[in-house]
Amino acid sequence: MVSAAEPGYIGSVRIPNRLVMSPMISNMADPDGNTNENHISYLEERAKGGAGLIITEYTYVDRRSGIGSRNQMGMYDERQIPKFSRLTERIHAHGSRVFVQLVHAGAKAIGSINEYKIAPSKTSFDPAAREMDLSDIEDVIYAYRRAAKIAERSGFDGIEIHGAHGYLVDEFISPWWNRRTDRYGGSFENRMRFPQEVIEAVRSEVDLPVGIRISLYEDENDGYGPDYGMKVVESLKNIDYVHVSAGNNEPPGSSASFYSPHAHIFQKIRGKAGKTLIIAGSITSGEDVDRVLSVADFAAIGRGMLADPYFSIKILTRNDGIRPCIRCNQGCRNLAYGEVRCTVNPYFVVPEPRKMYSGEIVIAGAGIKGLEASLYASKSGLKVILYEKEDRIGGQLNDIFDASKAQEFRRLIDYYGKALAKYGVDIRVGERYSGDGIYCLPDMVYPDLPDRNEIWIDSNVYMYHDLALKYASEHRVYLSSYSLSSLDRARKKAYIEIAKKYGVTIVDSSDHYDISIHEKNQYDIYRAMLSGIEAVRRYLAASENEFL
Repeated sequence: MVSAAEPGYIGSVRIPNRLVMSPMISNMADPDGNTNENHISYLEERAKGGAGLIITEYTYVDRRSGIGSRNQMGMYDERQIPKFSRLTERIHAHGSRVFVQLVHAGAKAIGSINEYKIAPSKTSFDPAAREMDLSDIEDVIYAYRRAAKIAERSGFDGIEIHGAHGYLVDEFISPWWNRRTDRYGGSFENRMRFPQEVIEAVRSEVDLPVGIRISLYEDENDGYGPDYGMKVVESLKNIDYVHVSAGNNEPPGSSASFYSPHAHIFQKIRGKAGKTLIIAGSITSGEDVDRVLSVADFAAIGRGMLADPYFSIKILTRNDGIRPCIRCNQGCRNLAYGEVRCTVNPYFVVPEPRKMYSGEIVIAGAGIKGLEASLYASKSGLKVILYEKEDRIGGQLNDIFDASKAQEFRRLIDYYGKALAKYGVDIRVGERYSGDGIYCLPDMVYPDLPDRNEIWIDSNVYMYHDLALKYASEHRVYLSSYSLSSLDRARKKAYIEIAKKYGVTIVDSSDHYDISIHEKNQYDIYRAMLSGIEAVRRYLAASENEFL
């Protein structure tokens, strides 16, 4: 087993530690695929936070048919080199290395953005995607070669080919996607031909480490399993590393929710890879990192670094102050039209506090709103006294019934307890406060369910998913299918299975619901945090001279 703090090598490139920022869609690039200051700052913050290697989000190589998301980074024109050079320069300034992940979205390309769609074969996934002919294959391979050269000239330290998650390279690898009968399909060796040719093409253009990300298994009823995935790993040639993820179209894939175990992909690794190995998938703590590094060379952390940009340095120094990813898949998976966000990290949209005040303030209420307000105020230099009328901090999170959800969300409450103690916040539980100060009661309290034999729920508010399970032990509970519209695919699939076990009936529609609340922007953890920060900011603005 290697230590997270131990330097390692990928090809000839020395990586200062074993912690990798996993490639994640951000939608922060410009519409033409170029990077920009916000995008660079986002990646740079994780380099400042100690990540040994940053792997960019998937970066398309073909503007005509390869774009998989809005404002995705793209690499297709030499005129982009100066901008990309700024990105690599800024990350290198903090001692981190940076690889670019190259992708063609294949059948998953967005129809409204691309000129046309291509795939290895015609499938039911998108009938609009036509089967590639040999000239299409040559064009795509050329696009990878061109992008690789741009990457090298821009100062990237390595290149990762995205061969996972149902994008084009994976579509050739996967029997589910690849129904061809020519030299690019029909047998395992033929299915591996296209990815190997992409690897060789990139190799021919650059003197950089080249790796590939693959799905170890597909979460499909007729998808391939870990044994096939390991066969793919073992068959790859002329490659410096393999980055193991999971998934095709169906969840949970790599972004498993709190219903799946931590380090879930690691648990399905079969034997030794025989190659430098990076493993991703629900790695959100020091314990997770240690488990993965018992078999792999590097651990790839995605959502954990969204929740806390300084995840790496805290792991390396054994600092117990990581703001935890709770694997809720809310902000980080809401990427159809928005930029990347994190439900437990409000500092994507508000500035970090600066120590510029002095004096003492009182905050009443130790739910999430009051906890974040207290942390923000104390980091601003104030002495904080926090009152909570209940006998413990955490507010409504303490009432969660769903065991999997409660266990993960409890980590957030524990984080606040330790962080506030570190900053000297005086927490007084079991005391009701009525004097001057900042009152951080919830901005929205949703009504409880009625106590009836039959309860009909029609609401996308997260609280009612939990209450449906809780009430089902003594009542007949009916939940509209609309109620699940706020859940990402991974969490929705798992919740439906759990709801059935509890006896909750999911219905398409009803003439009457006891609760019918449709919230476009519901009051959740993220909004509570932002509200707490804003409460402190307004309080200080109203009497700023008193605290300067």
